[in-house]
Amino acid sequence: MLLEFKTENFKSFLDEMDFLMTPAPKQKDLEYSILEHKIGKKTYKGLCSAIIYGSNASGKTNIICAMDVFKEIILKGNIRNSDEMRSPNISERKLELIPNNLNKLPKPTKFYIRFVEQDLLVEYELIIDLGLFLDKSYQRKIKFEKLTINNKTIFERTENIDFFDLKVIEQYLIKEFRKNEDSAKALARNNLNPTELFLTNGFKMMFSSKLVSFILEWFEEKFIVIYRADATEIKSKLDNSKGGTVFVEHTINEAAKLFGINSNALGYVVPKDGGEVQLCSIFKDNGIAIPAKYFESYGTVRFINMFPLILKALVEGLVLVLDEFDANIHPMALMNIINIFHDDDINKKNAQLIFNTHNPIFLNANIVRRDEIKFVERDDNTHLSTHYSLSDFKTAGHRGVRKADDYMKHYFLGRYGAVKDIDFYELLEKFINDISEVE
Repeated sequence: MLLEFKTENFKSFLDEMDFLMTPAPKQKDLEYSILEHKIGKKTYKGLCSAIIYGSNASGKTNIICAMDVFKEIILKGNIRNSDEMRSPNISERKLELIPNNLNKLPKPTKFYIRFVEQDLLVEYELIIDLGLFLDKSYQRKIKFEKLTINNKTIFERTENIDFFDLKVIEQYLIKEFRKNEDSAKALARNNLNPTELFLTNGFKMMFSSKLVSFILEWFEEKFIVIYRADATEIKSKLDNSKGGTVFVEHTINEAAKLFGINSNALGYVVPKDGGEVQLCSIFKDNGIAIPAKYFESYGTVRFINMFPLILKALVEGLVLVLDEFDANIHPMALMNIINIFHDDDINKKNAQLIFNTHNPIFLNANIVRRDEIKFVERDDNTHLSTHYSLSDFKTAGHRGVRKADDYMKHYFLGRYGAVKDIDFYELLEKFINDISEVE
């Protein structure tokens, strides 16, 4: 369960951006739809969902991009560029795109994450120096790295590395570690690589491969960040299946019927020539199957491609982060999915859903909590983004936010910011007049 994510000097976010997935303090009428995870005697609380609003080019996608890039850095274990394309996010592979482009001098980029999984509260902070925007030749280095487990610092890295009380992770330490503890610490201090994470390299090899594997597994399997969700295609686990096979998944087809598809079935087809698995429309009368993109609407294909992720999230308790999740999908279907994430009887594994949107229909106290409504605003003068939550506003006064308020109405009136008054009239009038004068 994700509790918090921070970044700094990441694209349009020059100052620290703190994305909280914990309930806002001292908020009346908000004691509902809370996830709970107990470790020992302490209970950690999290939000079921977060919906990010803001104008075009405000920086909404940059939050998701930062999560995606941070995850990729953790998994590959270094801050070097990569040729491997794991997602449409080019910033994953070319880190020189990360620093804010207005910087005159290099400023470090910061990442921080806090999550709970099983019996561990994990906090990890990474500060990296990538130079200026688009500087490919800059000598990158890790300036700071810190791992904390259950509120106890395990190690802290600057130019050197300090180790603290390792008793909190005693059960995760490598066998015979205590006998060689001093040697391991000395070896670690003398072999720091400026571009490699100590967590996934030295610490994993000499201190605790079990703990690091646990953390990496959470990032790989539980923290699912989908950049450009409109380009996502779920192929299930069929890539190694026999050619010429057709798979029809009952739950997905039942969901498709509820979505409005009743004249045909949907299934995954493995071509005989060993090509890529395709989502197909399958016609029951004659058994013909054609690619769904040729027969179904774009919104339908998007929904069917995304629905397995929703199922997986609920069954396994994933943190599901989606860029433009709602594009081309009917709001009624989306509202129902959000309600399911808020339902304790279905969401038993503490799954979380985070996405950005332009659809104001979710600005409703009957759908989400105030602290689940997030905003991103970009300053017209500085061109920098800021992030805040609806729960950051007081509950009294002229700008106060109450549960009974019409959030959508007040948003479009500009009470919460993160919205622009866009008027193309003058521009188009001038264009038309100029064309008329030429003619």
